[in-house]
Amino acid sequence: MDNEQQNYRCDCNVIHQDIIDNVSSKMPEEKKALKLADFFKVFGDGTRIKILYALFNSEMCVCDISSLLNMNQSAISHQLRILKQARLIKNRKDGKVVYYSLDDEHVAQILNDGVNHIDE
Repeated sequence: MDNEQQNYRCDCNVIHQDIIDNVSSKMPEEKKALKLADFFKVFGDGTRIKILYALFNSEMCVCDISSLLNMNQSAISHQLRILKQARLIKNRKDGKVVYYSLDDEHVAQILNDGVNHIDE
């Protein structure tokens, strides 16, 4: 085992039961943990991140997003469907045009927190 791996191991076998009990009572149920993991998977795609950033700045239609990202409308529509299913974006129709925007301020906060974290 190299030094890097040893840094993540205890050199003792003491179990701190009080800490385990405290943390255990605060852990999410399995179903909720899996839902949260699925939620964060949506952020694991660069195109979806770019779409979210675009919508952070302005409500946009598929044509606008497609032009901005230099991608075809079909590809953008596919990503928008994923983002909508994850409840990260919402849409409204104005005549024949469908406009997309972030679902709520929590989505903007998640993006801001992520950027702040990687900028540190």
